[in-house]
Amino acid sequence: MASELSVLFRRLRTWAMLLALAAIPVLIAAAVKLSSHPVAPGRGPPFLDRITQNGLFVGVTAMIVSVPLFLPLTVGVVAGDTIAGEANLGTLRYLLVAPAGRMRLLLIKYAAAVVFCLAATLTVAAAGALAGVALFPVGPVTLLSGDTIDVGQSVVRSLLISAYIAVSLLGLSAIGLAISTFTDVPVGAMATTVVLSVVSQVADNLPQLDWLHPWLFSHYWLGFADLLRQPISWTSFGDNALLQAGYIVAAGAVAYGKFTSKDVLS
Repeated sequence: MASELSVLFRRLRTWAMLLALAAIPVLIAAAVKLSSHPVAPGRGPPFLDRITQNGLFVGVTAMIVSVPLFLPLTVGVVAGDTIAGEANLGTLRYLLVAPAGRMRLLLIKYAAAVVFCLAATLTVAAAGALAGVALFPVGPVTLLSGDTIDVGQSVVRSLLISAYIAVSLLGLSAIGLAISTFTDVPVGAMATTVVLSVVSQVADNLPQLDWLHPWLFSHYWLGFADLLRQPISWTSFGDNALLQAGYIVAAGAVAYGKFTSKDVLS
């Protein structure tokens, strides 16, 4: 596991993606700071109009902006490369030398993808916090419920939101891993994973597919509003975790079935 994480985080591509994610809150904060007109309430992403009053909202706004495309894009790249990337490099058969085994390799690859999900969301949150503190005043935060919490508690809430979003991406990571076992072309696996994330979100916005919405892996991606209330309601967190667990099991079964029966020649 340590070796896999070392390989993942030594890649220039990984750090380029993390830097791109970190640039999102910086860009949001800079745009608001340099704007000559205050942001009107209800315009732009949620909480954008509150940034000038409290820089702690930069991170939350950036995470909301990143969830639909940027975070799934980076996660899709990492997950799609798990098996297909090794096959493309010609190193897959060497990784399967006993006593490693195919099941263990799948678990290690997925665990590395999970770590990246957490690293990606924390990168956005941390960059948002730093940009907010540097450019705007910081103070107590008023929650959606109307209650006010101090700075320390607001940091905890930001970390909880990061955890929520990381959990939200676990199902997509499992899907990417499964797709990666079907091909030796990593770009194809990456693109298919990202496209599926877009399709899921589009379907989730079509009222004609209301019956399907609760089953889509992206359905709860933006459902962390309960973490911004006092007291915290864990219902949406639990529903999201249960849905992602279902996708992990289903996609994991597909990945295992395909990978254990696959002739590895690369």
